Amino acid sequence: MSDGNLSPVGWYVGSYLLRFIELDKSGNYDDENKFLSWENTVLVQASDPEDAYDKLEQIASEHTEPYKGGAEGVAVQWVFEGVTEILPIYEELEHGTEIMFSESTRKLKNLKKIVKTKGDFAL
Repeated sequence: MSDGNLSPVGWYVGSYLLRFIELDKSGNYDDENKFLSWENTVLVQASDPEDAYDKLEQIASEHTEPYKGGAEGVAVQWVFEGVTEILPIYEELEHGTEIMFSESTRKLKNLKKIVKTKGDFAL
């Protein structure tokens, strides 16, 4: 592990993937079937990326209990598929702290397509 992966402030941004299934439906483990999924991103306080990984698994497992869904009370469950990302935070958390960034090279017209207006976020 390089020092660049270690957060000097003990915080990480981590993401994990959950998949929604109906428990009595066939094909829940068919790699060709499509499923509703959520990739959740959370802050994790951890000593290193391995500790962050363990904590992400724990957080995700809290959302995987089977339950009865919909008007018919169908047995459903969110299945934990795994951790998708762990990124160290390099600065103390406060207003305006950068917690993530991405780097890319794109045409200006494509850059303009990804920018949103304030109204795009209005409730």
